[in-house]
Amino acid sequence: DVQLQASGGGLVQPGGSLRLSCAASGFTFSRYAMSWARQAPGKGPEWVSSINTGGRSTTYADSVKGRFTISRDNAKNMLYLQMNSLKPEDTAVYYCAKGWGILDRGQGTLVTVSS
Repeated sequence: DVQLQASGGGLVQPGGSLRLSCAASGFTFSRYAMSWARQAPGKGPEWVSSINTGGRSTTYADSVKGRFTISRDNAKNMLYLQMNSLKPEDTAVYYCAKGWGILDRGQGTLVTVSS
């Protein structure tokens, strides 16, 4: 079974930083692009960022471009999201997803940006 477990969320003040991690198992991680998605309270899921299999090609939603950085470690089957200059509107449950889309996502981690 595919398992995707995000971690690293928490409460952070506006302007702060967090690094999210995602542990993947149950599939050959290095053969798939990976993505991050988020869902804010009362809203639908939103794509945040994607990375190709080798980690050299990345894409970002306009809302996070320049503030977030996606990366991966294929040797450890891990996906990461470095989030800087966090804003209250970044508050959401963050999920990692298998592939370029956000449908195949696992357990999320809550990020709350508040003073």
